[in-house]
Amino acid sequence: MRLRSVMLLSVTVSLSDASFISRHAPPPVLVPNDNTRPAGKTRDGVTTIELDAVPATWHLQGGASSIKVTDAFAERGKTATMPGPLVRVNAGATVHFNVRNRLARSLTFYVPTSAATEDSIVVAPGAIGDLTTRTTHAGNFFYRATDGSAVSTKLHMAGALAGAFIVDTVGAAGRPRDRVMMIMMTPDSALTRAAELVNPITAGQGVFAFTINGRSWPNTDRVFATVGDTLHWRVINASWDVHPMHLHGFYYTVDHFDGVFAKRDGQTTPAGPVVTERMSNFSSMSITWVAERPGNWLFHCHFAVHLQPPTYNPHEIAGDHALTGMTGLVVGILIKPRGSSQTVAQTSIRKLRLIAVRDAGFPDSAPSMRFVIDEQGKRSEAGPRFSPALNLNQNEPVAITVVNRLTEPTSVHWHGMELESYNDGVSGWSGTPAQLAPAIAPGDSFVARFTPPRAGTFMYHSHFDDTRQQPAGLVGPMIVRGSNEPPREDDHALVINGTPASILRAGPIAVNGQVNPDTLVLRAGHPQRLRFIGITLVNPNATVTLTGRSDSLFRNAPDTMIVEWRQLAKDGANVPAAATVPRRAQQLVSIGETYDFEYTPARPGNLRIEIRAAGPAGALLARVPVKVK
Repeated sequence: MRLRSVMLLSVTVSLSDASFISRHAPPPVLVPNDNTRPAGKTRDGVTTIELDAVPATWHLQGGASSIKVTDAFAERGKTATMPGPLVRVNAGATVHFNVRNRLARSLTFYVPTSAATEDSIVVAPGAIGDLTTRTTHAGNFFYRATDGSAVSTKLHMAGALAGAFIVDTVGAAGRPRDRVMMIMMTPDSALTRAAELVNPITAGQGVFAFTINGRSWPNTDRVFATVGDTLHWRVINASWDVHPMHLHGFYYTVDHFDGVFAKRDGQTTPAGPVVTERMSNFSSMSITWVAERPGNWLFHCHFAVHLQPPTYNPHEIAGDHALTGMTGLVVGILIKPRGSSQTVAQTSIRKLRLIAVRDAGFPDSAPSMRFVIDEQGKRSEAGPRFSPALNLNQNEPVAITVVNRLTEPTSVHWHGMELESYNDGVSGWSGTPAQLAPAIAPGDSFVARFTPPRAGTFMYHSHFDDTRQQPAGLVGPMIVRGSNEPPREDDHALVINGTPASILRAGPIAVNGQVNPDTLVLRAGHPQRLRFIGITLVNPNATVTLTGRSDSLFRNAPDTMIVEWRQLAKDGANVPAAATVPRRAQQLVSIGETYDFEYTPARPGNLRIEIRAAGPAGALLARVPVKVK
């Protein structure tokens, strides 16, 4: 990563007494930072931030698998925090950092000057460094430090040495009514586990803890709201990894998105509301959403391995699965009702059964599980390791009985659907304290009731032991159609899913459950709706391309035969008309995202849909032959 230095006003380094480096006293305990109290003092128009880089004892509640020692920042005279002390000023402010290095290694300290530029200073052990900068752009940033070690070089950060740097718009009145959430990825162990090999960023570097404001689920801070409240969040990804951030039960508006690699990835502020937004490494977003319904909800990273606890009991059926079956980047949201609530009588309810089954002949290490849909004796199934499309109608109430015929518990999340919390599918969490949705035990069932409020492309999937059950096939498209929108042959759903082998990056991904997908047939001259649904296990940067190239190269290469399409929707919500203009048929589809495009082939011929990994090499993950008749 090359970050150029701009707007540097002054940099000085001075040696201080070596006794600043403590070699005998036990490190102080690292305290999680909720990012609500700005650090520093302002005098004569200059905000001064005094930081000490120190070793600190890191406890379990902050994400460590056991008690560890890591490096962190402390505001001088106070205890070390994770993340470091919050810096919050108005645009145009002058900020002076005074950094004392009480560690045994030299540090390079970085201060942001924009989303993609930084100033830096090297501070030797026992020395004090000064760096002054002027903030010119409002936004969400963070300061950080590296120490030259191998893991620090790879992650562009040493230990927990980072803190939020918020620049508010000039003229903002009163105390900010928002919440700052800073994502961090901190080395937790020198040991390497097989489960960590799914991520080339962390491979060979040990085990990592993923935290939000210094805590991992279930110890992350809760968000409390009342129905009708408008919430404003600033989410900062201060990790060198990708996090698709998904909000259960509600859409949110991304007011601003920026980051070091936003331009490279073609990522801009979304035109419409979303339920999932991919955050590339070192990116940030400001979001707004309205708490429209009461209950317990989640905001979490949809990269399943970032939520996987160190150990997992697949036979657990206790009601506290939500607190023990996942960890990491999860925030719990509790919304209270406002006033009295009335239940609207449903006079006509469509009834379906969704039956979870396991196919014989597959090993336990790579099982095939899937859902079968039964409606009044008519069954629909899609073959091994994939579940059939669940076709629903807008504004039509449904009662879906989920029947578990597996030998292990499961649950179903109706991803992107605006519904009552109890039906949301997170066992031991969804609902209210008086009534929590249970895990569906083997041989048991659960009835989910909801009325789809909008037409669009969604998905349903297991929300129990995700890294096992989702790639095994407990995933399917959920298509909601308008009242005058019957199914038609020019409508195609393509689910991009992982396979059991992909947990170790040893196998390819699947499209609609197939590693070698069937040919997709389109009609020349007829608009085709292509619904892409991302639910891979370890490919948060899967890029989809529709091209006329005659064959797919394993490694990416310039392609002049990419066709054009029009975007229609994101996450089931229609995009504004201004965003539906024809453009190059290429889209990054991250985990938990859905995209709808319209493509009208002009003439018969052969095309292909290619799905590639991130980066210039762009290794081919899957391809779908396309024949236009």
